[in-house]
Amino acid sequence: MHIHILGICGTFMGSLAQLAVAQGHEVTGSDTNIYPPMSTQLEKAGIEVMAGYHEHHLQPAPDLVVVGNAMSRGNVALEYVLNRQIPYTSGPAYLAQHILRGKWVLAVAGTHGKTTTASMLSWVLADCGFKPGFLIGGVPKNFAVSARLGESDFFVVEADEYDSAFFDKRSKFVHYQGRTVILNNLEFDHADIFADIEAIKTQFHHLIRTVPSHGQIIYPQAEQHIKDTLEQGCWTPTSVLGKDWDYRLIDAAGAHFEVLQADKPVGQVKWSQMGLHNVMNALACIAAAYHVGILPADSISALNRFEGVKRRMELVTQAHGISVYDDFAHHPSAIKSTLAGMKNSGQFKRIWAVIEPRSNTMRLGVHKMALPDAVIDAEHVLWFQPQGLDWQLADVVAQCNVGTDKTAHKSVLFRDVDAIIAHLLEHAQAGDAVVLMSNGAFDGIHQKLATALANVTEQA
Repeated sequence: MHIHILGICGTFMGSLAQLAVAQGHEVTGSDTNIYPPMSTQLEKAGIEVMAGYHEHHLQPAPDLVVVGNAMSRGNVALEYVLNRQIPYTSGPAYLAQHILRGKWVLAVAGTHGKTTTASMLSWVLADCGFKPGFLIGGVPKNFAVSARLGESDFFVVEADEYDSAFFDKRSKFVHYQGRTVILNNLEFDHADIFADIEAIKTQFHHLIRTVPSHGQIIYPQAEQHIKDTLEQGCWTPTSVLGKDWDYRLIDAAGAHFEVLQADKPVGQVKWSQMGLHNVMNALACIAAAYHVGILPADSISALNRFEGVKRRMELVTQAHGISVYDDFAHHPSAIKSTLAGMKNSGQFKRIWAVIEPRSNTMRLGVHKMALPDAVIDAEHVLWFQPQGLDWQLADVVAQCNVGTDKTAHKSVLFRDVDAIIAHLLEHAQAGDAVVLMSNGAFDGIHQKLATALANVTEQA
C-alpha cells in the first residue's frame, strides 16, 4: 500500500512513517518544516519527503493519506484529497487500527515528561528482553530512532493530549486504548485548542474511561488536577507515586537517588540525568514496568544505563570551557525544573538560559506572567523575540531584572540569533553552561554557537 503523510516531519507523524515502512508499505510525505533530527531519520528510512503541499505530490493518488493535525481546510493538498475522494485518516487512528490492535499498550500521558518517560520505559522493556515496539516524540539515545515496530505484544506510545486531525478534535490518546497508563502531570497548555484547564481535564477523563479494569493508571500523589480528574470516575486500579512508589535523594540534583516500593528500598538509580522531574519520570517508568512483570531491581539496572533523549538536556558542545545544552523545555514549569536541576547539580559556575517562546501557547502569551519565576535559577537569561509572537517580551525582561544588579544583565532581549551568539562569546566564561530552550529549530542557533565557540578556541 502507498501511504502519503501530510505533515510528515512532525515528531509523531515522522515516527508513524517509519513504522509504516517497517510494515512493508511504500511511504512518502510532505511538509514545510524539514530539519533534523526527524528529516535525518526519514532519509535513513528511505522515505521521500517533498517540500510544501502541492497537488502533484498526490499524483498518482496514494492508497491512503494520513493527515497531520497541523493540516487545516484551505491547504492545497488537503483540498485535493477531499475533492478527489482519496481515502484519508488521522495519525492516531492509523496507529490504533494498524499497529496497536491486540497489543499491550503502555501509554505515557501528561503535560510534561512524556517523551523522556516513554524513552525510559521503552529502554527498560528492551533491556529486560521484552522486545517492545514504541513511538516516541523524540529520539532516545539508547535506540537512535523515535519508533520501532517491535517483536512482541508490548508497545510503548507517547500519548499526546493534542487534537487528532481537522476532522477529529478528540485528543490523540483516546485512540490508543492503553492498558498501562502513566499520567505524569496535568497543567494548562495548548491554549490554541483548549479554553481552560477544565477542558483539558475533560480529555484526560476520556482517556481514563478507555483504560480496562485489568489495567493500571500510574500518577503522582501531588498532582491535584489528576486527582480531580480521577474523582470524576475511575474503573481501573491505580499506582500512586509518592505513596506506593517513592524516592530518597542521595544527590540534590537527582543524579543519584534511592527507590522505595511501599516504603521499602529496592535499589538506587545513579545516572547522567538531572532534575526532580526526571526522578519522577523514573519512578513512573519503574511502576509501569512492574505492572508488566519487571522487578524494580531490573528496571533500576536498566535506568542506570539510560542515555537520555536528543534535545532533552542534550550536550551540544564543550568548547572554551563552556558547556552548551539543547533542551526542549517550552512551558514555564519545564523551564523552571530544568534550570533547578542544573543549579542543584553544582557543576556550573553560571547558567545562561537562552529562550525562544515558540510553542502555540507561548505565542499567545498565556504563560508570560509565569516566566520570570521560571528562570530564577539562571544567572543570565537571553530572550529571543521570534516573528509571529503575539506579545512583546520586553515586559518579561523588565520583571526579570527587578531587584537584580542591572550591570549583570540578568535578562536581555534579542531579535537576532547572531546577536545572541555575539553576546555569549563576549560574556560567557569557562565553567559556564548555556542551555538553549526551544521546541523548534531556533534559527540554527545550536550549530552556529558550536561553530563560533570552536573558532574562538582555535584562535585563542
